[in-house]
Amino acid sequence: MSNYTVESFMVDSTDGVKLRTRLFNPSSDPHGAMAIVLVHPYSVLGGSQGLLKGIASALADNGYVAVTFDMRGVGKSTGRASLTGFSEVNDVVSVSNWLSNHLSLRRILLVGSSAGAPIAGSAVDRIEQVIGYVSIGYPFGITASILFGRHHKAILQSQKPKLFIMGTQDGFTSVKQLKNKLASAAGCVKIHLIDGVGHFQMEGPAYDAQMVDLILKFAASL
Repeated sequence: MSNYTVESFMVDSTDGVKLRTRLFNPSSDPHGAMAIVLVHPYSVLGGSQGLLKGIASALADNGYVAVTFDMRGVGKSTGRASLTGFSEVNDVVSVSNWLSNHLSLRRILLVGSSAGAPIAGSAVDRIEQVIGYVSIGYPFGITASILFGRHHKAILQSQKPKLFIMGTQDGFTSVKQLKNKLASAAGCVKIHLIDGVGHFQMEGPAYDAQMVDLILKFAASL
């Protein structure tokens, strides 16, 4: 039996888009008004909040308020997905602000998966309540940077604590590219490499438990 309930509703984005949002609410709240907001992979390639359900459920089972949402143009969310993810940054900001205003959540940990990582990274310093950031498979590589390169600066310059999780066989970013990028990053930066694992493999449900464990440890350190 799960120790949480799930509530589904629409959140208005800053530019009038309506975002289908799910709140995984733990039956007890040992973590004192802290929420973990999960940002899904690339909408254009079929990314949706459903991919993060396993992680959100487990976080709620561990006593954290967890939130997933469909970015614009996905599922029942209105609007249109953008190629570069810049419109979607507003979606992350809007959902986070909704949580702060309606649930009095004073602290938010942003977690972005794949293309959701650069999008969440660009939102980090636009949300006062965000106290940390976790990236699962940030696409730092040269080809991916054609689409997402303009997001890099925001998260690399942010002073907020950051954890980057990546498989050593990630097809979008090599370990060398990751370390080169993060060498200039501000604030506290942690890297966790998963040996022999590819980008899409790590996004699959087989690695949900490992992602949850890493997120929980990072959240506890904040």
